[in-house]
Amino acid sequence: MCGRFSITGDLDFYAEYFGVDEVRTDPLEPSWNVAPTDPVYVVAEHEDTRHIGTMRWGFVPHWAKDRKSIQINARSESVATTAMFRDSFARKRCLIPADGFYEWEPPERGRAPHWVYRADGHPMAFAGIWATRKDEETGLWERTCSILTTEAKGTVAGIHDRMPVSLIPDVWDAWLDRDMDDAETALSLIRPIDPDIIMEHQVSKKVNSVKNNEPDLNVPAEPETLF
Repeated sequence: MCGRFSITGDLDFYAEYFGVDEVRTDPLEPSWNVAPTDPVYVVAEHEDTRHIGTMRWGFVPHWAKDRKSIQINARSESVATTAMFRDSFARKRCLIPADGFYEWEPPERGRAPHWVYRADGHPMAFAGIWATRKDEETGLWERTCSILTTEAKGTVAGIHDRMPVSLIPDVWDAWLDRDMDDAETALSLIRPIDPDIIMEHQVSKKVNSVKNNEPDLNVPAEPETLF
């Protein structure tokens, strides 16, 4: 799963990196501890224009009566058939930039947190889906998103059995193409980056609290800060 990640890059950098045509948001404050319901950058397309904007992390389908129940992750194995996700998977796929993500060991091993990132320093491009919903109370429209997950491979497999899907650049164009609504074709695009370029290290349990949001959260933990 993916329950926390980091977004600290400059908005203009992400716009250039993802080949964006139009920026539709003000810059977000850097966050080393992005948590569910936080705003995140999202790269999507509309009428053949690629844009970067912000959405709330925690998917709420357009037909939901309220937003009490959110989904921060969607399993790639079932996203095309699950009632909550299948419409968005067909026509509302996106990329969610991230510096990297945090993953926790299972309870029987003490729930130690680890920072997972690309060895080459490039940002990850999480495969995501999004939805638009009008709040019946406020009358305002809101956009929410979810991150696709897959079976953990490489170094992450030693920490957890799931990990977010970080797509290779070769499939970005097709993934964002809203005219491509065939489920089988879309599923074939779920090609994560080479697990051999992913690295990890254990970090302080300070990351467990959303109140903590400092640059040192993802640095290797000293022995006295592991607990």
